[in-house]
Amino acid sequence: MQKITRDQLITKAVELLSNGTVSAVLGWQKGEFDYDITPAVFTTEEEIKNNFVYNDFCGANFSKYLVAKTKKLEGKILVFLKPCDTYSFNQLLTEHRFDREKVYAVAIGCEGMADVVKLKNKVDGIISIDYKDDAMYVDTLYDGTVKVDYADVLAERCINCKSKKCVAYDELMGEDGEVIDSARFDEVARLEAMTPDERFAFWQNELSRCIRCNACRDACPACTCEKCVFDNPNSGVENKAPANSFEEQMFHIIRAYHVAGRCTDCGECSRVCPQNIPLHLLNRKFIKDINECYGEYQAGAEVGSRAPLVDYTEGDLEPGEVFERGDNNA
Repeated sequence: MQKITRDQLITKAVELLSNGTVSAVLGWQKGEFDYDITPAVFTTEEEIKNNFVYNDFCGANFSKYLVAKTKKLEGKILVFLKPCDTYSFNQLLTEHRFDREKVYAVAIGCEGMADVVKLKNKVDGIISIDYKDDAMYVDTLYDGTVKVDYADVLAERCINCKSKKCVAYDELMGEDGEVIDSARFDEVARLEAMTPDERFAFWQNELSRCIRCNACRDACPACTCEKCVFDNPNSGVENKAPANSFEEQMFHIIRAYHVAGRCTDCGECSRVCPQNIPLHLLNRKFIKDINECYGEYQAGAEVGSRAPLVDYTEGDLEPGEVFERGDNNA
């Protein structure tokens, strides 16, 4: 699949803005560093041509931003969606979280995004990054220019991508892909094979690094409650820093239950975590269990589809079957 380029996206954005199809463009712009790419809204052709960026660090899932942006902006907003983003887009439409008529969605093929943590582990003192063929050429403070292969810094969610297929768009740029039979549940199976004490120790170690910054919640397309329980002063768990280890575990466990059956496995929670906690594994555990207990289900594959947890059928598992399954897994 041929990569979509920055120039192609700029041309499309300027075209749709100039002909009045949209009044604003949701895209990417450079932050403090070349790998520090941030979402931005552009409203003029000049802004787009001068500031629009698209490279291997444009991993943000834009579907979440539509919830707020469609309420504030007049007219339609153009949004560029990678294949994984389109699933979240559909899921949010299913939950009536934004007005579809106020969005012009352009789907773009994607061969994967880079993980800045992996890059920093390979290269120190990054000054700038240039992109050529199948590699990054990183200008550094200490070692001159270093060549880094894309495969060595590919994000985990892209290594175990569930689908290159775009399931929602008004317009498709490039070729569409297919649903992938990936190994995304292998790590979950490894955790399931542990003893209960080993699993507890694993998650205790991971979650103990949580600083309650709420980045996972704020970036997650499935977390769109106008008032989160963890911001409620009457909940007893409003404080940002956990008072004890139970609170830090409770925050992530409750959040995982909250998105169960709705999580599209986009991996935003892990991508934005400053402590590099593999939060996506909690969500994948729920996805794996739902698939095994109720039949395979992919959230966001179709607008209006009902998740197994809210769609009763006579073939649903009985409590005894679930308990037996849990005993066997332990």
